[in-house]
Amino acid sequence: MLLVVDIGNTNITFGLYDDEKLISSYRLTTWFKRTSDEYGFMITHFLQAAGVKADDIDDVIIASVVPKIMHSFNNSIRRYLDKEPLIVGPGMKTGIKIKYDNPKEVGADRIVDAVGAHYKYGGDILVIDFGTATTFEYIDEDAVYHGGCIIPGVEISAHSLSENTAKLPEIEIKPTDKILASNTILAMQTGIFWGYIGSVEYIINKFKAEVGDLKVIATGGLGRQVSEHTDLIDIYDPNLTFTGLMMIYKRNKALA
Repeated sequence: MLLVVDIGNTNITFGLYDDEKLISSYRLTTWFKRTSDEYGFMITHFLQAAGVKADDIDDVIIASVVPKIMHSFNNSIRRYLDKEPLIVGPGMKTGIKIKYDNPKEVGADRIVDAVGAHYKYGGDILVIDFGTATTFEYIDEDAVYHGGCIIPGVEISAHSLSENTAKLPEIEIKPTDKILASNTILAMQTGIFWGYIGSVEYIINKFKAEVGDLKVIATGGLGRQVSEHTDLIDIYDPNLTFTGLMMIYKRNKALA
């Protein structure tokens, strides 16, 4: 079995594959001060909950945008699973050609999403990953990654609004029924959510004006809610990153 791991700024997500079938997933909060033992206990408990033993894991592949935790995390894989993890980065075969001023600047999460989307959906694709930051990535039908744009995630925007104002509170991010709000919390929820939807739709339309018709694929934490409130997103795929990691692993294993 293959353990795939996506380490983001807000969450670490685990996926467990039996060949190309995702059989279980798990999410925990990213925290810089965890030890390798803490990570090891969490990983082994996840495997136990899935009915899998540590000895059943053949390999581990990781995509990370958080360098600070990699020493502890990698050591947990070595100690508790007795595996040397594969780390997505420069030199790894992905099947995607990176057309970028400096390909080394492209985050592992963006590459993995591009691989997953091209493998599953083909054609000209715009991938939107609603994470801590929201990333927009264009991949053409020939598997060329052309880049895209990055905006603050909606939770960053909401936190910044409350953090930098004296009287505005932290709020739950959720859609509202109308734009005309009659209290402060509702006004913030309305403005943040629908303003965010508006910015996403505007960027999608700008991409289409620049490169032509696209299939738009969304993934990431808020992706489901956003997809339900716009007609411009064609597919919401919560496991897109897992798919990309699995395909990168299979490609590199075959070339080994």
